[in-house]
Amino acid sequence: MLQPKLISTLKNYSLAQFHADFIAGIIVGVVALPLAIAFAIASGVTPDRGLVTAIVAGFLISALGGSRVQIGGPTGAFVIIVYGIVQKHGMDGLLVATFMGGIILLIMGFARFGGVIKFVPYPVTIGFTSGIALIIFTSQIKDFFGFSIAHIPTEFLGRWMAYGEHLNTLDPWTLAIGLVTIFTIWGWQKLTKTIPGSIVALILTTVLVQHFKLPVETIGSRFGGIPHTLPIPQLPHLSWGLIQTLLPSAVTIAILAGVESLLSAVVSDGMIGGKHRSNMELVAQGIANIVSSLFGGMPATGAIARTVTNVHNGGRTPVAGMVHAATLFLIMFLFAKWAALIPLSAFAGILIMVAYRMSEWHSFAMVLKAPRSDAVVLLITFILTVTIDLTIAIEIGMALAAFLFMHQLSLTADMGVITRELADEEERDDPNAVSKKEIPKEVEIFEINGPFFFGIASTFVETISRIERKPKVRILRMRHVPTIDATALNALRQVFRGSRKNGINFLLSGVRHQPMKALEESGLMGEIGAENVFTNLDGALSRAKNILIS
Repeated sequence: MLQPKLISTLKNYSLAQFHADFIAGIIVGVVALPLAIAFAIASGVTPDRGLVTAIVAGFLISALGGSRVQIGGPTGAFVIIVYGIVQKHGMDGLLVATFMGGIILLIMGFARFGGVIKFVPYPVTIGFTSGIALIIFTSQIKDFFGFSIAHIPTEFLGRWMAYGEHLNTLDPWTLAIGLVTIFTIWGWQKLTKTIPGSIVALILTTVLVQHFKLPVETIGSRFGGIPHTLPIPQLPHLSWGLIQTLLPSAVTIAILAGVESLLSAVVSDGMIGGKHRSNMELVAQGIANIVSSLFGGMPATGAIARTVTNVHNGGRTPVAGMVHAATLFLIMFLFAKWAALIPLSAFAGILIMVAYRMSEWHSFAMVLKAPRSDAVVLLITFILTVTIDLTIAIEIGMALAAFLFMHQLSLTADMGVITRELADEEERDDPNAVSKKEIPKEVEIFEINGPFFFGIASTFVETISRIERKPKVRILRMRHVPTIDATALNALRQVFRGSRKNGINFLLSGVRHQPMKALEESGLMGEIGAENVFTNLDGALSRAKNILIS
């Protein structure tokens, strides 16, 4: 259903609910402030880009989305992809990639992909999420310790080598501010969760730096401050060459935004007992990213931590998310000039805490103890995310997970000749067991159990060809075949034609709905003949006996 949740929730909206949403929105707006700025800095862009994204995209994600309580904005998931684009193609490249990613999300939403995208395997999700967390942590070491490094390598190992070479440039005051930030956040959350620890840490460290005139780098000294208004929207500078170059990055942005937002929506559904509209959520994410790029912002998606904060503070409708965006705008308008005084090491401390929470190390350890195939997918996705590229990591992780799944599926499917009396204990309680049927000697029954797909198609052909005995009638029993694909249909066609060539009558029994439909649409039903296809074994055996008599 492509209707924003806002429309549904406003039908019976009350003043009491508005009060709850209003308070929750203000709290979430305050929580989002340091995160929006920190994610922007970590991504290699100016702090105002993060604020613009949280305001513009955050408002649209709530107003147009398919979730009652989703809070949108920049997230840690985009840090490495944004940083890579900015380093290679500049801010113009990022705006183009974000714009394209929004269009892809729109297409996904209108194509009803909302129910499909959530099938991204869990090991892949944990793998790239943990990898992103490690990269975020690595990217903050310079600002946290105050290292004097003119040029930081973009590669993971190169960064750590550079840090090691510049240990002697460590600044104690910068490190002290970073540590105060971490301990403040850690300690404050044990006292209360009403006021976010990150805000308390920013205020405390800023006061310390300004009062004691500490020689540490601030937003103002590096970026020159934050504008107090939103920029005038304008289209990104599009060119065909840039579009081709950035298409893989745009696809990654769309997949990340889709997965993160739907995962956040599922989590929040469990907390409030609701049900989100996945396709509408994708459409809203697409519109939000397109508009964010017009205002010079970053990619945006649903933020799980901020969404959970919204729910915990009483937010129950999209109004809370819209208030959150309005709160950020007011803070930007009224207090932007004060933000220039915030020390960068404080943001580094905040992001180190974000990286720790994002690392999912409990889940990482759990998947490592899962079946070996899942552990392999997890480790490969994680290693590729950290050492090579997030786009490649997701692509290879998804492909590997799919191939391993199909391999496991092929192992569960079995096939064999069951003409003779079988010593299978499971068949004793089966009224349709072959052992309970009268089977003529000239009849061979071959059964397939499980999905008939390309993973076992070649095995099927080889097994049939190796059978030395040439019966007069061959019955392929398919009662346990729920689905069949094109490769399997082609294998079936080969076996049918080979049987006909050898003078063997070919019958099908127990054909279920999807295989029956596939047989008809592929034209194979016409070749085999509808009179030779049956829904049960008794019909096939009756036909076989008539063939033998004639």
